Amino acid sequence: MKPLDFEQELKKRNINPSHQRLKIMEYLARHQCHPTVDQIYTDLQKDISTLSKTTVYNTLHILAQAGLVRVITIEDKETRYDILTEDHGHFKCENCGAIYDFQIDINALASKDLSHFKIYDKNVYFKGICPKCLGNNLPGTENLSVQTAQS
Repeated sequence: MKPLDFEQELKKRNINPSHQRLKIMEYLARHQCHPTVDQIYTDLQKDISTLSKTTVYNTLHILAQAGLVRVITIEDKETRYDILTEDHGHFKCENCGAIYDFQIDINALASKDLSHFKIYDKNVYFKGICPKCLGNNLPGTENLSVQTAQS
């Protein structure tokens, strides 16, 4: 979604395209590092002095319910947000904390054991060490190798 489309997307969902909501969406589009509420608030508060952390929480909740933002909870204590709402997986580096997107056919992960369940959300999370950290020759990573997906 392009920044110019944010206002139209909000209006299409009967959400008031306030200045703060648009700035939060623009921030998520520019910073696709899966930021937390604190990161978003700290960065945007510099330019929007009237912004409150409650406004950031409420806006992200509204955007998530409207399907414009995806909530990511890889860790129990940490909620992050993703502007990419199409199905994809996430990899979290246990060393540097970076979260990477990767393509995966989530629908191929269906289970017959769940055939009588109504599924609202599907997520795939991997944890490990990213190639950047592996390249730093961290203790305990000597025997690990980086595997890349073949296109």
